[in-house]
Amino acid sequence: MSNNLIITIGRESGSGGRHIGKKLAEDLGVKCYDKELIDVAVKKSGLCKEIFETHDEKPTSSFLYSLVMDTYSLGYAGSAYMDMPLNHKVFLAQFDTIKQIASEEPCVIIGRCADYALAEFPNVVSVFITADEDEKIKTLMARHDMNETQAKAFMAKTDKKRASYYNYYSSKRWGDSKSYDLCINSSKVGIDGAIRIIKAFAEEKQLHLKK
Repeated sequence: MSNNLIITIGRESGSGGRHIGKKLAEDLGVKCYDKELIDVAVKKSGLCKEIFETHDEKPTSSFLYSLVMDTYSLGYAGSAYMDMPLNHKVFLAQFDTIKQIASEEPCVIIGRCADYALAEFPNVVSVFITADEDEKIKTLMARHDMNETQAKAFMAKTDKKRASYYNYYSSKRWGDSKSYDLCINSSKVGIDGAIRIIKAFAEEKQLHLKK
């Protein structure tokens, strides 16, 4: 555990959360981990990258949850880990990798239950980015060259997947204001405004922790 400033970003599809996280990291002069986290976890776990990309941020069968958490304390050498389904190995490797990165450097981490994985780290600022639905749809239409119907379906599917993953692996609810330090509607303040708010909040939280 360390006192590195870590900012975690949860986000709705089309809200600009990933863009906010990337630009925030640039402003702070730190790394941003999104898909990049997969590369680190691949090296740590020995699993191939294709497996991580297939199972990344996907929910799993709840009856196997206890197996995952029991194995978490045993590392990667035990028979329980060897017998574990691939999606559980992916979760375990990412969970470990998030903790390792946070211990070594300040950074921004997008998604993957990072706020929950780092719950015991004192200097973590957990943020959730939302936006007005019409703006999210327009963003997705432009980003993925979709029509409105396709964008709505994509948004619903993506948010459902993220919510299922977060709700299953954490003790909190995805998108619930009580699950985060700070929730921001990017439609109301814009990308740059959201970044300024996060930086100001992080500074205030750090000052409060020193009291």
